[in-house]
Amino acid sequence: MNFIISSPANAVIGRYNLILQVTSGNKIFSRFLGQFVLLFNPWCPGDDVYMANENERQEYVLNENGIIFVGNAKYIEARGWYYGQFQDHILNICLTMLDLSLYYRQDPAIDVSRRGDPKYVGRVISSMINGNDNDNGVLLGKWQGSFHSHENPSRWDGSVVILQKWRQDNYKPVQYGQCWVFAGVMCTVLRCLGIPTRLVSNFNSAHDVDRNLSIDKYYDSSGKSLNIGKDSTWDYHVWNESWFIRPDLGTSYNGWQVLDATPQEQSK
Repeated sequence: MNFIISSPANAVIGRYNLILQVTSGNKIFSRFLGQFVLLFNPWCPGDDVYMANENERQEYVLNENGIIFVGNAKYIEARGWYYGQFQDHILNICLTMLDLSLYYRQDPAIDVSRRGDPKYVGRVISSMINGNDNDNGVLLGKWQGSFHSHENPSRWDGSVVILQKWRQDNYKPVQYGQCWVFAGVMCTVLRCLGIPTRLVSNFNSAHDVDRNLSIDKYYDSSGKSLNIGKDSTWDYHVWNESWFIRPDLGTSYNGWQVLDATPQEQSK
């Protein structure tokens, strides 16, 4: 006898136990057949992460190597990065990451029930990539001072070593990361879970804190710069975009969605 099992396109991702139960009269026979992992499926038209173009699926889901652009607007540097989303133990690490989140610890049933939604999973992973929320996050950010006692962020060239070190250290944040490191690791995790993901680099990256859509600088009457405004401009910033539909916002918002794991402020 052959069985074919098809999961709904919006099914919750994660580990499943497969059990065969046969009832005959008053007798019930059960047998554990094994465990399997269900992921998002960009090849399935009914899945929220469906991506119609095969070349894009090869690039944004299956490609384990990429380039991250850093530097400044006048000197852009291409930095190689190994995502390694299909390497040994990476899938288990990514699934464990979901179970370590504050969302799961606060209410496991509700958290797991929402894992069929790429919006929700993306937000949970975005929070877990950085360790600034006391949630066993993967990386601790540092932008100044000495790095001699830990890894200088510029020395990382891939996600696998970082994720393995995080697991080996009993899920204590790895020191240290900066924006491109957060984005590289986040890309690995989301691609591993089946969500098409890419990196975006922005040069002369403006941070407008008072929402007037301008970067305000203040000077005294002699032309000396005054340290008043909190607006700033970074040489560059790197974040992620993931591909999925937005039934909550309408079809015009379907496609690439911005996710940023760099810890600017404590997430809500």
